[in-house]
Amino acid sequence: MKKYYLMAPGPTPIPPQVLQAMAQPIIHHRTPAYEALFSEVRDGLKWLFQTRSEVVPFAASGTGAMEAAIVNSLSPGDSAVVVRAGAFGDRWWEACTAFGIKTLSLEAPYGETVPADRVAETLRKHPETRAVFCQQSETSTGVLHDVRAYAEAVRGSKALLVVDAVSSLGVADLQMDAWGIDMVIAGSQKGLMLPPGLAFCALGERAMEYAKTAKLPKYYFDFLAELKIAVKNQVRFTPAVSIVVGLREALAMLRAEGLANVFKRHDRLSRACRAGVEGLGLELFAKATPSPAITSVVAPKGIDGEAVLATYSKSHNITIAGGQGSAKGKIFRLGHMGYVGEFDVIVALSALEQVLFELGHPVDWGASSRSAQKLLAEKS
Repeated sequence: MKKYYLMAPGPTPIPPQVLQAMAQPIIHHRTPAYEALFSEVRDGLKWLFQTRSEVVPFAASGTGAMEAAIVNSLSPGDSAVVVRAGAFGDRWWEACTAFGIKTLSLEAPYGETVPADRVAETLRKHPETRAVFCQQSETSTGVLHDVRAYAEAVRGSKALLVVDAVSSLGVADLQMDAWGIDMVIAGSQKGLMLPPGLAFCALGERAMEYAKTAKLPKYYFDFLAELKIAVKNQVRFTPAVSIVVGLREALAMLRAEGLANVFKRHDRLSRACRAGVEGLGLELFAKATPSPAITSVVAPKGIDGEAVLATYSKSHNITIAGGQGSAKGKIFRLGHMGYVGEFDVIVALSALEQVLFELGHPVDWGASSRSAQKLLAEKS
């Protein structure tokens, strides 16, 4: 028997107390019991998103939230800017294009970021732009974009700033109201420590105003219709009831820890993971600010990144992730967000040494865990 470890950048491990909460007998969504649950969850989501605005949940993936953001913000013929520096930036572009939006790409090579001054300059040249779509944490590359600087670049323009925080919510600081971000979207399966199945759209005042005039077709993903009933703690359609129950428990866990401590924990784990990788002489892929959610690693010369992925799984029963898009086969990715502790990181790094050895790469045994544990011992 080999114990299973999930060290991918989503879905992430689910805490036992969340699993137990979701295993309770299901309640009906048209009852006072669900209204009380939804009221508590609505309040908790505002706390997590650091906003006074409403957060609309949908039974969907994070990609559903991306589509919802587009169709509730734009109309046929509108223009948008997309920050493209990874597979999920590409997804913003693909979704906008699917709806006929005139889309201008601000591109950077995988592993790098798009500076805020490029966003500002583009908006000066294209004042008709109605939205800027970006990621905070680009899951495919392990880069953390400076969305606070993007918000400053967008301020004063006609454009909404829409931030995909699927792999950064509950992982990296994201002050929606204080930084002036118009809309933040997220999913349940990463920092929130839940199964996939819930998507979230937090709507600032400007986003609400744009939703009133957006003419792209929509039915299920209709912000105004959802909000009209959500303020009564009700839902239009059948929600993912058991995941909402789990969400209440997950939010309680995060509240008990405190947001500052949550962010500090993720930062510490990510620094330890990077130290361990570099202790083995491997190259980190994220050339710009690394995300605290994911460590992306360049596969050693002569080794396919997909072989690293497969060996982790076959030999050690550990699931990590490979590269996406143009990085496929060139990198592998270790997740350390949500319900992950320091010894999970040590296990993943120790296994990496064995994986590399099995693939014929020279290994300095114990170098990764020594480097990581030295950092963790500093307690900073």
